[in-house]
Amino acid sequence: MKRVIIFASGAGSNAENIIRYFQNSKKISVEKVFCNKKEAGVFNRCKKLAIDCEWFSREDFSYSNKILKALQKETDFIVLAGFLWKIPENIVAAFPNKIINIHPALLPKYGGKGMYGMHVHNAVKNSGDLETGITIHFVNEHYDEGGVIFQAKTQLKVSDSPEDIAQKIHILEYEYFPKLIEKTILKDGN
Repeated sequence: MKRVIIFASGAGSNAENIIRYFQNSKKISVEKVFCNKKEAGVFNRCKKLAIDCEWFSREDFSYSNKILKALQKETDFIVLAGFLWKIPENIVAAFPNKIINIHPALLPKYGGKGMYGMHVHNAVKNSGDLETGITIHFVNEHYDEGGVIFQAKTQLKVSDSPEDIAQKIHILEYEYFPKLIEKTILKDGN
């Protein structure tokens, strides 16, 4: 059984979708969720799903080995589902090609520090692009620069608002993210 820990920072809709997808899996188990915001909605979602959700501080994550040690004991893969902090190099080094993220745009467009959520959707709208999508990728030591696993596209209308774009992206995220996590984990031989 491959063990997964999810990192989240917000409402947790993607985390919930992933947890539900793997609830009855005989090959992959979501062990817990780590969250860096005490007031995040993901805590309530995890409570309803009977999944442990643990808060951690910046100190624990970035300046000590506390989270790294917990991960090494408890997981085979890490999934970022709306997690906004950069992953420290010690964790990236300990889990090469075993940290999976989803980005709400077609990387390399609209990636990098500060490019998340509505920031991305506003940038897409302001660009006039008539196509956007999602990128599922491995995490390395740089924001949004790890190897691409998968991209899915959606067409936009000139009249689409940033909120409309966000809705189209959420549909792609819910459809593809759990399936690609599963495919990536099961393809991994270790």
